[in-house]
Amino acid sequence: MSLPKRDGVHDRYYLIHKPDTSPEVLAEADLCIQDILNGTARENHAAFPTVVRNHNGTPFLPDQLLERYLFRLPLKGFPYEEAVAFCDALRRLAGWQEIRYKLEKYIESQVQDRFFLVGERDDGFTVFPPCTVRPELPPEDVDDGLLHFACYVAVCHTVYGASYDSLTTEHILGLVSQLRPAMVKELKTHGSGKLPPDIQKRKTKHLTASANDAFATIRITARDCGEGACEEALTYLIEILEQPEFPRSYSIEFRGPEKIYLPIPGLPRKGDNQLFACAVRYPRLHVRMEHYARLAMREDEWYNNLFDESCAMPGSFAVFALGLEGEQWAPLVCDYLDRCDDEHSSLQGKFLHTLIRKFGFQPWTLKVLVRGALSMQWLEPAKESRTLIANAESLDALLAVKHCFSAYLLPEENEDPKFRAIAWQILLRAIWGKDSENGGARAIKAAPPELRERYLEIFS
Repeated sequence: MSLPKRDGVHDRYYLIHKPDTSPEVLAEADLCIQDILNGTARENHAAFPTVVRNHNGTPFLPDQLLERYLFRLPLKGFPYEEAVAFCDALRRLAGWQEIRYKLEKYIESQVQDRFFLVGERDDGFTVFPPCTVRPELPPEDVDDGLLHFACYVAVCHTVYGASYDSLTTEHILGLVSQLRPAMVKELKTHGSGKLPPDIQKRKTKHLTASANDAFATIRITARDCGEGACEEALTYLIEILEQPEFPRSYSIEFRGPEKIYLPIPGLPRKGDNQLFACAVRYPRLHVRMEHYARLAMREDEWYNNLFDESCAMPGSFAVFALGLEGEQWAPLVCDYLDRCDDEHSSLQGKFLHTLIRKFGFQPWTLKVLVRGALSMQWLEPAKESRTLIANAESLDALLAVKHCFSAYLLPEENEDPKFRAIAWQILLRAIWGKDSENGGARAIKAAPPELRERYLEIFS
């Protein structure tokens, strides 16, 4: 099949919103939509803008694919579950920001403008205009599936968007509540209703807990922070994440009487920090903590109550807590670091600094440090790093890493000699900072005389 020349910016993709778009391009777009649903589409953000490719490699803009999909759905008998499945798949592939605006505009055109009289904003501070239900609107014209989809879009703005996106959530839910108040009340109280009753709410002698899949929140209030309470909390978390309907980006709101936190400077003092600081005190619970962490940690998913420089992948606090227990948890930590988003996640740097302060530079901590340095944009060294590395044992451990550095890289990383060289420089920077530049001249100059030969070999 012969396709015309791409008409997007820098010929990077095809546009499909023009009336004269060729049938061949539209067929490829429809194939891409099906590939998104099948999980065979691929995303590429190597340049701007982000594109999605079908299995033939034909590229399209995510929001145009979403628009084509949505506006072909019937407004009567709206297929809510199918629409949610497509939006979730596209969000996971391309990111929430790529589809946020188009979803908001879809609800504006198909719910707000069809069912409401839209007024004027009285001032410059109100984000959304006042809306009142059209007096002549027949109740049968309002499709419940479409309103359920509007609720889904509203909740997504809070779950995946920035803090100010909660205003959009409130606006959309305000529209739905004027038409189906019980729908919004049910959503806020019980979530989607897909979770089993004993997962939605749980009460034991140790804790009271609830889970809301629509708002991706888990709330646990513990009466004590003993081994029994921590075990029940971990069991509850595991049971929630074993539910296929529960979102993989979520927030944990934990409250307990013991206000202790992980000994990692700069780590947010959130409830999940408190929970795992309590649980890690009981060795019998460590395996259960690992079980939770492996269920929780998913690439491109986030704790929804952590923002900006504190954003982190679910499972982070459990991994940090176990990682500080010693070498036996290094495989878990490395698996976690390999899943971290190297463009947005940096909280792991605070953990890595604490790990090195506690255990120094050993073969196993260096393996963790390699994976950690590659898990973020730049891992700046802790102040103590130069001192902790300045001994024969630590330097020999680092030289051993250099001599078999390929073993510390993932297979796809090891295929590129240039990447291996860059990765080694990234590791050195994570130890010596800017002193590692220019062949480590400043680090070598500052080295103790008896160790200088080792420094020369490391930087050669």
